[in-house]
Amino acid sequence: MQNEIFNIPATYYLGWLIPLFFGVVFSINYGIEKRRLGNGIWFSLFFYSFLTLLAMTILGTNNRWLIVISIVLFVILLMLIGIVFVLQAFLLLWNAWIVWKRESHTLANMLTLFLGIAILIAPFLTRLSTLYLPVPVATVLNLFPAMVIFYVLFWFYNYLTMLVIYQFNHPRYKQDYLIVLGAGLLNGNEVSPLLGQRIDRALRFYRKQVKKTGRAPVIIFSGGQGGDETVPEGVAMRQYALDRGLPAADAIAEDRSKTTYENMIFSKQIIEDRGAVKPRVTFVTNGYHTFRAGMIARKAGLKANGIGAHTAKFFLPNAILREYIAIFVGNKRWHAVAIGLMLVLTLVLTWAEYQ
Repeated sequence: MQNEIFNIPATYYLGWLIPLFFGVVFSINYGIEKRRLGNGIWFSLFFYSFLTLLAMTILGTNNRWLIVISIVLFVILLMLIGIVFVLQAFLLLWNAWIVWKRESHTLANMLTLFLGIAILIAPFLTRLSTLYLPVPVATVLNLFPAMVIFYVLFWFYNYLTMLVIYQFNHPRYKQDYLIVLGAGLLNGNEVSPLLGQRIDRALRFYRKQVKKTGRAPVIIFSGGQGGDETVPEGVAMRQYALDRGLPAADAIAEDRSKTTYENMIFSKQIIEDRGAVKPRVTFVTNGYHTFRAGMIARKAGLKANGIGAHTAKFFLPNAILREYIAIFVGNKRWHAVAIGLMLVLTLVLTWAEYQ
């Protein structure tokens, strides 16, 4: 049977059940728990099956102009992806140069530098191993890293997918508590621009909620005192907010935490000590940190999702890489098992090939 308007076989419509199924599964899982990394797999299955069925449907219309326009857009997209892929090392090094000029020269701020250099030298190392090592050894040294890189990139793509989707989290303006996660202070007692953005984001949410509902959430400023700080971060953050008009009755300083996990645990304890029953809680941090912070909140038993403050774009590549490394290392046992199995598979395949 043909669709009389578009001349599309009815079987094409049955194919749309595939992306519909993956979309429903993703929506249900994401609705139940936004902070699961595995949701990214369901979204990718939905997204790419949707694109595949869309392409098949467009081709099935036999509409020449529609097909030509679609192919042109697809080719342009592929060209853009190809350009980024070819220039990825140089883009990473360019970003590293900008970060070097504007930020402190810490190891965490040089991740794009190391990654850019690694991408550039990898082909030369592969070539050298092929020229100077026995063929089975060269095969192992080339195949095993390739498998590991593919594995790491798979989970990195999955993480990026969820990080982007998580930015669309918009909690309703009826929160009982906002938790602002701390960051380092300048000169021992001054709120940094990055930390100030988090506090300003929480204050904007606070004011909008008061304007819309008349109910003011309590803001918990969470951060302990570092070795190079003269006051706890929570205290400095609270004072920063008070100076910008936040009523003292709606501001609490949590001054013991040293990590994001402790931010969540100690803030949760404050909320429970205040006798809140099923409180609505949202945490505030920078956008790149929201998804991992949400995973940590889940681990701490805190039912809260996050909203993100603005971050300078030049800082994002390093920050996102750092967040991914932290998530990857946080599941190091599972990843170690997977990588170990890849090594075994590489050895077996190499042995089978050269027997």
